[in-house]
Amino acid sequence: MRVLLIGEYSRFHNSLKEGLQKLQHDVTLIGRADNFKNYPIDISLEATFFHKKIPNAFRQLIFKVCNVDIAFLEIAYRFYKHRKSFRNYDAVQLINEFPFATTPRIERKLLKYIFKHNKNVYLSSCGDDFHYVNYILNADLPYHMLTAYEHDKSTKKWFQYSLQYLSKSHEKLHHFVIENVKGVIPANFDYEMAYRTHPKVLPLVPFPINIDLLQFQPLQYNGKVNIFHGVNKVNYLKKGNDLIEKALKIIEEKYPNRVAVKTASNLPYSEYIQTYSEAHIIMDQLYGYDQGYNALEAMAKGKVVFSGAETDFTTYYKLEKTVLINATPNVDDLVEKLSFLIENPAEMIQIGQNARAFVEKFHEYESVAELYLERWRSDSAQRS
Repeated sequence: MRVLLIGEYSRFHNSLKEGLQKLQHDVTLIGRADNFKNYPIDISLEATFFHKKIPNAFRQLIFKVCNVDIAFLEIAYRFYKHRKSFRNYDAVQLINEFPFATTPRIERKLLKYIFKHNKNVYLSSCGDDFHYVNYILNADLPYHMLTAYEHDKSTKKWFQYSLQYLSKSHEKLHHFVIENVKGVIPANFDYEMAYRTHPKVLPLVPFPINIDLLQFQPLQYNGKVNIFHGVNKVNYLKKGNDLIEKALKIIEEKYPNRVAVKTASNLPYSEYIQTYSEAHIIMDQLYGYDQGYNALEAMAKGKVVFSGAETDFTTYYKLEKTVLINATPNVDDLVEKLSFLIENPAEMIQIGQNARAFVEKFHEYESVAELYLERWRSDSAQRS
């Protein structure tokens, strides 16, 4: 098959591409590099001239006068420059309904071209969108990615990226995308539960993890537990970093000679992976019901990860062993779970081994790529 992957988050589409290529398929990845993370892209649409070479003050002036970011115009230009390369694929997958991260109006124009020239386009649900944000704000959930905002509306600036999807222009974009895609494929249970009753939802496909690039390192304990806390400042409150920091401060005071805590912010992907190599425990996020991509990659390396592991997740995978720690937005709960691991290092080492085995069984990139092919082929056949 010829496959076009549009957009990149957390190396998801790169790993899917690598899995598909191992299965002898022809894959092209286009889009942007996800800001500072700088993921590889085959055909980059990133604005380089207006974004890097034009003074920011000039860009702001143009935006004030015209209400348009000229960098977005460069992205559109780059798309149309390469547009003939985006035609007649057997399957196309959008990483999001807003895959180019420009404006809803520009996105509709670019996506209209994709839909016109490709029959089988699918939408991955693996991040915020109009449907997901509305779901979590209206569902009866104990917590979710916008809980901190709901408790304190003065934190709105920290949630602007998520809240933008509630606008009328994003709603219009959402309905346009849903009308034109063949199906929506959730990547974990945070998104599956939002789309569960949606008429175009397809069965969940787990994130693909390229385990060949992530060497398993059995945890070694020498009397001190190393804890790594990676922070993306844009998602600081959304991921619960404020509560994680409070818990880690308590832990450092409680075990001054038995723990070492390292915090790093906004690192490029390659540097991020390297920075936590000596860690035993990775603090990922508190408001999830399943793991995101960074958590799974850390698990593949044998780390003990604090992330989402709620009932839907454990039931679906029929887990009998602990493969990660369910992290909830409760400082006392975090302190209790961290304390247990510090005081029981043998348990910590075993969980690291379980984590690698779990990723190998359910997220290995070639087998997950086969699941995507199955979804694309079977759904196309049913709808043709």
